[in-house]
Amino acid sequence: MKILDWYIIKKYLSTFSVMLLLFVPIGIMVDISENIDKMLASEAPTDKIILYYINFVIYFANLLFPIFLFLSVIWFTSKLANDTEIIAILSSGVSYFRFLRPFLVAASIVAIVAFMMGMYIVPNASKGFNEFRFEYIKKGRKKLRDNAEIYKQVNTNDYIYLKSFSFESKRGDNFTLEHFEDNELKYKLEARTIKYNVDDSTYTLRGYKKRIIGAMNDSLVSERKFDTIFPFEVEDLTPVTYMAETLNYKELDKFIEKEKLSGSPNVSKHLLVKYKRWSLPITAFILTIIAVAVSSMKRRGGMGVNLAFGISIAFIYIFFDKIFGTMAEKSGFSPMMAVWVPNLVFGVLAIYLLYNARR
Repeated sequence: MKILDWYIIKKYLSTFSVMLLLFVPIGIMVDISENIDKMLASEAPTDKIILYYINFVIYFANLLFPIFLFLSVIWFTSKLANDTEIIAILSSGVSYFRFLRPFLVAASIVAIVAFMMGMYIVPNASKGFNEFRFEYIKKGRKKLRDNAEIYKQVNTNDYIYLKSFSFESKRGDNFTLEHFEDNELKYKLEARTIKYNVDDSTYTLRGYKKRIIGAMNDSLVSERKFDTIFPFEVEDLTPVTYMAETLNYKELDKFIEKEKLSGSPNVSKHLLVKYKRWSLPITAFILTIIAVAVSSMKRRGGMGVNLAFGISIAFIYIFFDKIFGTMAEKSGFSPMMAVWVPNLVFGVLAIYLLYNARR
């Protein structure tokens, strides 16, 4: 039986690898055809373009990993069924669950590799991928990083407000900073405009006012122009929306805690990224079981019927994942539930299909 186990495991892994090798180049060609004019217009260096497509391969292979896995298992399991190999295996006295075991072993290998890549390698690829797109394809980060209005806690004692801030010009309007100690307001800074100076990491405030809160009365200081430093970075004013995707699991935990403290509206989106990384291995097992259950029987119509059914399930899975993900980002729906509800639904479907296939 060990020979059969190794046979199925090798078929599983080789078909999955071939599926990736077939579809990834297609994705690269589509991306080149859409963006080559923009790259040439922005004079993107050749070495950065090559690095971009290396990151592109890693980024999209991870993004579409569940679909590639699902279709590859359906493909080679359907081939086994059409060649009556599965009937021969089960007729020899092997139980259906014993037949399923090498599939789960192979799924474990793929899940471990995908998990480690998702925690350490994919974040770096995501950073390079997004940075290139917003520098050379989307022409700057302004669309990504500008905020219509900002109100957040930047550290334990300081809260800031900005009507708007442009990362491109590093300039903001209607700036306010409130400093608290022991839950009491100690002073308040206001400025008509604030500008970050890259050369010396200082801030220039125009229309500057500082109100110091006293026990009996307040004192007020006013300046037309005032240069100072603040206990926060310009990055704290305009964090990129894809920041969570670029961090490994330890950095991501720290980043989420910081975003919670600051009152960021993007916390749910960051938590969604975190939970998806942890759920990916479970997804691999669920989709493997579904794929084996629907394609292990020889059907009239052959592999085409199984592939059509598999593609339908894949699109339904994507639909569920996107719907619940959007609900978590745009409403008060729990990010954890948004990640695990599709897995629970398809987990129940996997059990049902496995039970019927075993019969």
